Amino acid sequence: MSETSKRSTVYFDPQLHAALRLKAAHTHRSLSDIVNDAVRAALAEDQEDLAAFEERVSEPTMSYESLLDDLKAHGKL
Repeated sequence: MSETSKRSTVYFDPQLHAALRLKAAHTHRSLSDIVNDAVRAALAEDQEDLAAFEERVSEPTMSYESLLDDLKAHGKL
């Protein structure tokens, strides 16, 4: 871990904790490394989702009711 690492307390479900400990032992990595990688992946996915929303912001929207009406009009419902 680098000097700039911060310490935090995280409470895991006991079964998740056991799975993480087994994975850490099996992969010769620390729990911190595994959790940091998982958090990075989740944040990267969030950033991708936000970028996709931003790209589509100018697309027209359709209400749920309009969608159902359209499906019914085209024999899909």
